[in-house]
Amino acid sequence: MSIDWITVAAQIANFLVLVWLLKRFLYRPILDGIDARETEIVNRMKEAVHAKEQAHAVEESYQEKVQALNLAQSEMTETIRKSAEEQRDVLVVEAQQRLEREHLTWKAHLESETQKYTAKMHRAGAGALLSLTRKALCDLADETLEARMAKHLAREIKPMVPDVKRAAGEAVEAVVTSQGLLADSVQEEVTSELRDVFPQIAVRFEADKAQTPGLVLRVGGAELAWTVASYIDGLDALIEEELATGNELKVAPHEQ
Repeated sequence: MSIDWITVAAQIANFLVLVWLLKRFLYRPILDGIDARETEIVNRMKEAVHAKEQAHAVEESYQEKVQALNLAQSEMTETIRKSAEEQRDVLVVEAQQRLEREHLTWKAHLESETQKYTAKMHRAGAGALLSLTRKALCDLADETLEARMAKHLAREIKPMVPDVKRAAGEAVEAVVTSQGLLADSVQEEVTSELRDVFPQIAVRFEADKAQTPGLVLRVGGAELAWTVASYIDGLDALIEEELATGNELKVAPHEQ
C-alpha cells in the first residue's frame, strides 16, 4: 500500500487551518469569556472582602457604641441611685428634725400645761391651807393668823439679825405690813420685840389688802416675809425636792 503524501499534506494543512479557525473563532472567545469571568469573580471576591471588612468595621463600631451606651446607662443608673440615696438621707434627716421639733413643741406644751395645772393646784391648796389654818387658829387659840405670826416675829428674826443689819444699813424706821391692820396690843408687842433687836428704830404698821395673810417686815433694804405665800413656796420647794430625790415626804416636828 502506497502513501499519498499529497493527500497527507493536504489533510495536515486542512487540520492546521481547522485548528487555527477553531482557536481564532471558538477557543479565543471562550478563553476571553473565561478570563473575563475569572476577572469578574476576582473583582466580586474583592468587593465581598471589602464589604465584609466594612461590615466588620460597622459591627465593631456598633459593639463599641453598645458598650458605650451600657457604660453610660450604668453610670446614669449609679448617679440616679446615689442621688436617690442622698435625697432619701435628706428626707430622713428632715423628718427626724421635724419629729424632734414636734416632740420639743409637745414637751414644751405639756410642761406649760403641767405648770398651769400645778399653779392651779397650788392656788387651790393655798386657799384650803389658809382656810384650815384660820379655822385652827380661831378654834384653838382664838387668835388671827397675823397676830399669831406677830408673836413669833422676834424668835424668827433673831437668827438673821446680822444679815438684816447689813441689808438695813442706816435705816431708822421699820415697816410691818399685814393684810388687815393689827390690834393695838399686837402692835405694841411687835414694837417691843423689834426694839429688842434694833433699840432706836421707829416701827410703823400698814395694811395691804392685796397682800396674802401674814406679815412683811421692811427695814431699809432688808425685807422679811412670813406670809401664807412664802410658806406655800417653801412647802412647794420641799415637795419638789423630795419628789426629785424620790424620798418620802416627811414633816419636821416643829412644822406639825
